[in-house]
Amino acid sequence: MHPDSTRIRLQPANTQRIPFWGQLFLGLLWIAYTVSLIVTGEGASDMHFLHYVFLVFSLVYLGYVLVHNAPVFGTQSYLEFTPAYIVHKDGLFRPKQAFAAQDIAALELVPQQLRVQLKEGTTYAMSLRQVKGPRRKRLMREQVRSFASKHDIALRDTQA
Repeated sequence: MHPDSTRIRLQPANTQRIPFWGQLFLGLLWIAYTVSLIVTGEGASDMHFLHYVFLVFSLVYLGYVLVHNAPVFGTQSYLEFTPAYIVHKDGLFRPKQAFAAQDIAALELVPQQLRVQLKEGTTYAMSLRQVKGPRRKRLMREQVRSFASKHDIALRDTQA
């Protein structure tokens, strides 16, 4: 990472009906149950291979839960301020959105959003609900303000 850039980690949106620890417990319970069936030979018949199929699906489920909720492959959701760009990445399998400073007409910082207005007329709204903690929120506001002043971009800050 460039020494002049600042990456603000975004917490994953908590939209699941079962919390992370519940999903983790469920996956581990499935794995323990399947392994115990395989080891004890309980329910052994000509369909015994289904225990192994269920074990594979349980491991895949556990991997899915870990990849989407824990920073296994590094920070997956972030807002980054580089010397010439604002970069927003919303998750593991989502593309990055990069906004060049010379293409930005104005920035608007409202309580739960950062709106980027481009010179071509389009507006992008980035949700800031995933920025957790007062320190991160303060750091993010400071980065927006310094980026706007550095590149002479109009900034409307309703949080001040």
